[in-house]
Amino acid sequence: MMPRPQMTTINRQWRLARRPSGIAKREDFEYVEASYPTTPLQDGEVVVNNYAFLCAPTIRNWMDPPGNSLYPSINLGQVIMGPASGVVVESRHPDFSPGDRVATISSWQDYAVIRPDQSMTRVLPDDHGFIEAVGVFGLNSLTGYFGIREVGAIQSGDRVLVSGAAGSAGSVAAQVAKLGGCNVVGIAGGPEKCRWLLEDCGLDAIIDYKSEDIRTRISELFPDGINVFFDNVGGEILQAAVDNMAEFGRIVLCGQITGYNDNAAPEGPRNMMRLIYGGIRMQGFLVGHFADRFDNALRDLTEWERSGRLAHREDVRSGFAAIPGAFNSLFDGSNTGTLIVNIDA
Repeated sequence: MMPRPQMTTINRQWRLARRPSGIAKREDFEYVEASYPTTPLQDGEVVVNNYAFLCAPTIRNWMDPPGNSLYPSINLGQVIMGPASGVVVESRHPDFSPGDRVATISSWQDYAVIRPDQSMTRVLPDDHGFIEAVGVFGLNSLTGYFGIREVGAIQSGDRVLVSGAAGSAGSVAAQVAKLGGCNVVGIAGGPEKCRWLLEDCGLDAIIDYKSEDIRTRISELFPDGINVFFDNVGGEILQAAVDNMAEFGRIVLCGQITGYNDNAAPEGPRNMMRLIYGGIRMQGFLVGHFADRFDNALRDLTEWERSGRLAHREDVRSGFAAIPGAFNSLFDGSNTGTLIVNIDA
């Protein structure tokens, strides 16, 4: 059994100091050195010592004011929520014991009180490390897996387009589609990311949005239309895809990263009649909708990654102080893989 931390143990935290306008700034966060949680645990709760944090784009949505009932809003002064991996140090939950290594929805602090039944908490397999648990086998990869397979309903021979294809969800979605016998085109920015997608991930073609006309290239690469579009970006890329969808195509709405830092909501497609007359389905989803099937997905992802059929890159930053700056790298394009902050040093 792990020793219980002392009540004098410092619990470092990053809290939301103000609502960001555009890209979050350092002043939007407050660093606090609190004490180890001393309130007795309630039934069903555990304390997790966080070791690694996933910087996920959707956290930016959670920093906005309340009002959209379909996603949470972090209160001012509250510790920032986010996926993490760590070790259970105290438990009043029958399925979790001190010493268990877990992945969960936690918060940006050393020690967090978690209700596993409400936070997609799972015990890690023995061969999964803390970085892998929020990286190649984390929620972003599971999002790509379920989004392309279940929502996109891919079939062998489908013509698939993935935006944000070099990201952690997009790259997994693209590779799962390839493993499923699809012809896959990715959209990414810059020669290095495009090279990685072609050479390491094995995609059939790439559109570099930084140097090519996206609409023209989509028309050239999909003369018979797109069967499945996995969208992480929204905006004009979504519009260009809608204009090139095949009859009975499926559009998987995974993210809208072009609008995460805008004060106005991103626009949707302008020609809805094309969706109607084409019998085209557009559907959003959350990875939590498939939580009861995580084990099966993780078995697939582990087999593919260990056998060299699934490529993945992790951009790991070190130190608790690095979390806010690392988070913003998601939006300026400077990250080179799934953004993770490791504090197990």
